[in-house]
Amino acid sequence: MDRYWFLSSTFYGNWLPGEQRGFVSRVRDLRPGDPQSKSRHDHDQPGTPYDEDMAGLRRHAEGELHGPPIRINSEQAQILLNQIRETAGCRGWQLLAVAIMANHVHWVVGVDGDPDPSKLLGDFKAYGSRALNRISGKPVSKTWWTYDGSKRKLRNEGAIRNAVKYVRDQELPLVTWVNEEALAKY
Repeated sequence: MDRYWFLSSTFYGNWLPGEQRGFVSRVRDLRPGDPQSKSRHDHDQPGTPYDEDMAGLRRHAEGELHGPPIRINSEQAQILLNQIRETAGCRGWQLLAVAIMANHVHWVVGVDGDPDPSKLLGDFKAYGSRALNRISGKPVSKTWWTYDGSKRKLRNEGAIRNAVKYVRDQELPLVTWVNEEALAKY
């Protein structure tokens, strides 16, 4: 594999922009001393500060929802995991770890070449939605997922190991899967 990614996405209506506990979303940057100040961008790089506690932004995000926040159950999580594994296999991607919680999902995946990580995340979410729709029907919001998600390039073996450990050690997962055979080389 030429490139490894740590991907994350929330289910619709969860972890909204403005959350007190912290969030990653496109916001106007007003940080002192930043030459890019007042431009919009994400604060999603490991080791850098993220945004938190913007009550007005949170209220606005809640007002824009088209249905209740989605939280999946154990049966849905297992169906989703099976679909994630199938999608990676069909695409020739090397899935290293997955953790599915009631309100979000994490993936660590290796790919040949350097495809756009938005395509990887989009494929996992699209095929996952189809599998969830088959067993649960479409949600009121007409989508299972929030728009986009986090896409972090894992630049070396240490970063890959750390990402897999983070995914494996999630609190309160509905299901966790780790490709132990592939990890043996790291």
